[in-house]
Amino acid sequence: MFDIGDFVVFGSDGVCRVEAVGSLDIDGVSREKLYYTLVPVGKTGNGCIFAPVEGKKVTVRRVINTEEANALINEIALIERLHVEDDRKREERYKQVIQHCDLREVVQLMKEINSRKEMRDKIGKKLTAIDERYYNIAENCLCNELSLPLKMEKNDVRDFISSRL
Repeated sequence: MFDIGDFVVFGSDGVCRVEAVGSLDIDGVSREKLYYTLVPVGKTGNGCIFAPVEGKKVTVRRVINTEEANALINEIALIERLHVEDDRKREERYKQVIQHCDLREVVQLMKEINSRKEMRDKIGKKLTAIDERYYNIAENCLCNELSLPLKMEKNDVRDFISSRL
């Protein structure tokens, strides 16, 4: 269980801060069930997410620490790309990676899309809209989470990773 003030990754919503833990005072919702009140970090607006403490559908995990962030960055060059051979299942696989919240898989996804971009550039084609959309989501996910343990702005994370590679 997470505590108030903890930073967690919540599915495709990304990094969130735990604002509260408790039952919800909403009609039709059991008062016996506990929920996290999560506030997305780095997103505009004042929305919050109510996630069941015992929920199994969406991955909720603690944000990685500084040591884990540095280890991931050191491994990036060695991480294989995500291989998706069936174009009809490509978007489904991309969604799974984003929802699973595993940063190594996110790096694999980014490498796959970079590989596809290079292939398409060689034949004079642009990156597909799906690839472009998921690359941006993946990059945002990676930079958003790494910015916390590295204590830097999200926009500076990409340059920091490039300088380390």
